[in-house]
Amino acid sequence: MSEDEATGDGPVKGLSRRGLLGLIGAGAGGLVVGGVGGAAVGASVASAHAQDGTGTVHPFYGAHQAGIATPVQEHLQFAAFDLADDATRDDLISLLKDWTYASARMTQGLDVSATGAVGGSPQAPPDDTGEALGLAAAALTITFGFGPGLFANPALGLAAQRPPQLQDLPPFVGEQLEAGLCGGDLCIQACADDPQVAFHAVRNLSRIAFGRARIRWSQLGFGRTSKTTADQSTPRNLFGFKDGTANILADDPHALDQHVWASAADGPVWLAGGSYLAVRNIRQRIETWDRVRLVEQEQIIGRDKGEGAPLSGGTEFTALDFGKKDAAGTPAIDVKAHARLAHPEFNGGVRLLRRGYNFVNGNDLTGDLSAGLFFLSYQRTPDRFIRVQRSVAKDLLAEYLVHVGSAIFAIPPGAAQGSYVGAGLFA
Repeated sequence: MSEDEATGDGPVKGLSRRGLLGLIGAGAGGLVVGGVGGAAVGASVASAHAQDGTGTVHPFYGAHQAGIATPVQEHLQFAAFDLADDATRDDLISLLKDWTYASARMTQGLDVSATGAVGGSPQAPPDDTGEALGLAAAALTITFGFGPGLFANPALGLAAQRPPQLQDLPPFVGEQLEAGLCGGDLCIQACADDPQVAFHAVRNLSRIAFGRARIRWSQLGFGRTSKTTADQSTPRNLFGFKDGTANILADDPHALDQHVWASAADGPVWLAGGSYLAVRNIRQRIETWDRVRLVEQEQIIGRDKGEGAPLSGGTEFTALDFGKKDAAGTPAIDVKAHARLAHPEFNGGVRLLRRGYNFVNGNDLTGDLSAGLFFLSYQRTPDRFIRVQRSVAKDLLAEYLVHVGSAIFAIPPGAAQGSYVGAGLFA
C-alpha cells in the first residue's frame, strides 16, 4: 500500500499549516498521562510485542468508525479534550481534517506525516515523536467523538445540529465524581495490541491539536474486559471474574443495527451510522473484595468464578435461568446479583456493546490500589445506557465500586476516502 492509498485522496491530503505549527509549538511533550500510566507503557512493551496480532491493520475509512465493533485490542489510551477558548468553527474543521489525515496514516503503521520522525530539518522538532518507529500497526484503531459542550459553544454555530439526547449523564446512586475525570468537548479512543502504539497515537494527535484543543483528562487501560468477536476468549476483570460473556459481537449485524448504530430516525442525519459512547471511570475496592468469601463473590456476580457459568447451572454460555431455585426455595441467582440486574430481561431488552479496560494508577493516600475498570459502552441512544446503569447501581456489586469519572460523546459515522471524520456535521 502506498502512502497516498493509506491516507486517501481529496481535500484531506496532509496536515494543515495550523497542524504543522501545532507540532512545533507542542514540542516533544504533547500528552501528559496521569498516575503511573506513562511508566506502564514502557514496562509492558516487551510483552506486547510477543502477542499475536501486532501486525494486524484495520482500515481507517468506512461506513462506521473502527474501534467499536472491531475486535477488541489488548491496550487503550483514551483522552478527552476541550477546545481552546478562542477556537472558531474553522479551527474545529481544520483540526478534524488534520486528525483524520494523521490517524489514517498511523493506523496503517506509518508516521504521523510524510516527513515523520527523522525526515525533516534537524533544526526543527520532528513531526512525529518517534517512539513507534519500527513497531507494527498492532491493530491500532482511532475513534473520535463529540461531547455536549461542543454544541453549546456559540462560536461554533452547531446548536441546531445537537442530537437531542446528547446531554450530560444524570447523577447515579453512589457515584463520587471527580471534576477532573468528567466531560470533554472531544474524545479520542486509541486501541492497539501494543500499548506504545496506542500511546503514540494520542500523544501525536494531542501535539497536532496544540492551540486549538487541549487535553482535559486521559486514561491508560490494559487487559480488555470484553470481547466483540466469537473467536475471542472471554477476559477477566480485576475481581477475577469473566466479563462481557453476553457482549454484542461484530458478526451479529442485526444486533448492531438494533442496539449500537444510530439511525436517521433517532436524531440528526449527520449521526446516522454512528453511535453514542458512555464513559465511566470505576474504581474497584480491591482490598475489600479480596477479603470476601468465594461463595459470596459468586453470589454477588451471579456466576461461578472458574468457568463463568451462571449459578442456575450449565456452562459459560448457558442462558441464565432466573426462575430456578434451590431446595430451600431460594433463587439460584440472587435477585440483586449483578448478572441479573444487568440482563436485558430486566432492562426492557436493552443490550450494550462494551469495550472496557482494566487500569491501575498506582496507590491512593491510604496505600490501597487506585485501580478499576475504565468502562466504555456503545449504544444507539444514551437513554439505553442510563436505564442499565440505574439498574446495576442497586445490585450487590455496587458496594465494591466507586464511579469517579463520567462522560458522554456522540460518535459520528466513519469517514469516506478523501473526507474527514465528522464532515457531515458541517454539511
